[in-house]
Amino acid sequence: MKTLELFFTDMDPVLAALIATTFCWLLTAAGASLVFLFKTMHRGWLDGMLGFTGGIMVAASFWSLLNPAISMSEKMYPSAPWMPAAVGFLLGALFLFFLDKKLPHLHINFKDEEKEGVKTQLHKTTLLVLAITLHNIPEGLAVGILFGAAAIGMEDATLTSAIVLAIGIGIQNFPEGFAVAMPLRRSGASRFKSFWYGQLSAIVEPIAGVIGAVAVIYMQPILPFALAFAAGAMIFVVVEEVIPETQRDKFTDVAVLGFIGGFLVMMILDVGLGG
Repeated sequence: MKTLELFFTDMDPVLAALIATTFCWLLTAAGASLVFLFKTMHRGWLDGMLGFTGGIMVAASFWSLLNPAISMSEKMYPSAPWMPAAVGFLLGALFLFFLDKKLPHLHINFKDEEKEGVKTQLHKTTLLVLAITLHNIPEGLAVGILFGAAAIGMEDATLTSAIVLAIGIGIQNFPEGFAVAMPLRRSGASRFKSFWYGQLSAIVEPIAGVIGAVAVIYMQPILPFALAFAAGAMIFVVVEEVIPETQRDKFTDVAVLGFIGGFLVMMILDVGLGG
């Protein structure tokens, strides 16, 4: 961890956010590359992987985002310390709600007739990628916002906590990349096509990370709102997308155990390394 801190110290925060979110994207690609080794995988494993990603996202939403947002609000808005976290959280959830209604997409494990968003003739593969792209927007924003917060010297947002969040998101991106690519492979897509679309779903993370870092650097008063915004967006994704995808077969208990495992991993990372 000390080596990583030294690497990012004195680095331009926007560049740091770009590097960190590119790392997250590369781990998605690494997970997707497993389709070159496997054509099928037991559904229980896939549901467990999705549950794991949900657990990490929920834990990160509190320890890495909401908790520091509340701490900052107590200093910046002493008359209403609850307000920035509550407003930001609500706006983040509504932002993803809007995208969910407007962007055509199809969740993993859902049937063709269950696609969401505006009506479209886009291919199922494209709709699957768009669904995971929705998933990755708040993750990239969260990492970028935390690196931006650390750069402006906010007491409750350290460089270590930003690095820990990037590591946690990267860890959950690995099984997520595989969980995207494998259904494509199983449906008859080539290995390369399955890998390509699997990794492509996370390309939005570096873009969102840069946007998040720039926003908080130049608009410091919005920082607690921005942290809570990312948390609200992530929780919306978990409840609306990740959890339903894991509850459509007989491996619901496996998915729940995966969720618990992901939550524990992120909690240990954040409390143990980022505190």
